[in-house]
Amino acid sequence: MKNFKILFLCSLFLIVSCSRKENHPYTFYYWKTRLKLDSEEKKALGKAAAPYLYTRFFDVDKVNGKFQPVAVISKDSSFQTDKQIVPTIFITNQSLLGISSEEIKFLAESIHHLIQKKSEEYHLSINNEIQIDCDWTAGTRNDYFKFLKELKRISGKEITCTLRLHQVKDKKQTGIPPVEKVYLMCYSTSSPLENSDKNSILDVNILKSYLSKLEDYPVKKIEVALPIYSWGIVTNHLGKHKLINALSKRDLENPNFRKRSDDEIEVLKDGFYFGSFLNKGFTIKAEEISEEQLEDVTVFLQKKIPHFTIIYYQLDSKFVLDRKF
Repeated sequence: MKNFKILFLCSLFLIVSCSRKENHPYTFYYWKTRLKLDSEEKKALGKAAAPYLYTRFFDVDKVNGKFQPVAVISKDSSFQTDKQIVPTIFITNQSLLGISSEEIKFLAESIHHLIQKKSEEYHLSINNEIQIDCDWTAGTRNDYFKFLKELKRISGKEITCTLRLHQVKDKKQTGIPPVEKVYLMCYSTSSPLENSDKNSILDVNILKSYLSKLEDYPVKKIEVALPIYSWGIVTNHLGKHKLINALSKRDLENPNFRKRSDDEIEVLKDGFYFGSFLNKGFTIKAEEISEEQLEDVTVFLQKKIPHFTIIYYQLDSKFVLDRKF
């Protein structure tokens, strides 16, 4: 009987331990074109244990057959942090379609030089890493992987990249990037422009189905990007949708709105709302992420992969206020 009790207590301890969220070091993505920090953002960043800030420097697109840097960063004097900056570059998938070997080399050189230029111009403390964000596909995988290798050769830096859910699920088609570390983007589980009752930012059941075999993904290290952002989905009389960024359920408290559910309202009076003109009869659905969702995802992931750092997307006073990191 005594041995049975000991066995029971041990089993109970294991169950509780496996279902409990570990403490993961965390930091943020910074995804604004102008580098600027207000008091709430500085406070949140100061509490973050991880020593890095993943900072978008610019996007890359191909316009009329030529590569173009888009929305290159500028810097305000308020952007002061002791975090090491990890330059993060978003590249559109279309930029890689039909790309030649010469263009791959040109693209890698151009990105490296622009990162250097902006780092020196704004006196940024840069880490020895460049992160590339690209939603590559089966059709662009080979050229994208060549580009990652070329950027590593030219820059001498550690090159890392983001990893989307479908790239985990369909790894045989999309391939494994030639990097030692990836950042798993645990959001955008569906399109916000589709008619759906699911949360398009993060539906935990969809995420779990996509990542059911995550433990088999053959890279050395997986870090985790989790969403803390929100938005509103506006639907007009024709059923067409558009997004209003940074909208929350709290913003929907307005006498000109009629509440249809906990997260959706109907506009009762024509007018300008949140910077857009909305007609009577339009609906707005607010999508935001709860602490329970984040904890559910974290507990699920820690059963799949070794200890990881969390990078919250994104650092903005509207998103970090009242969060329990």
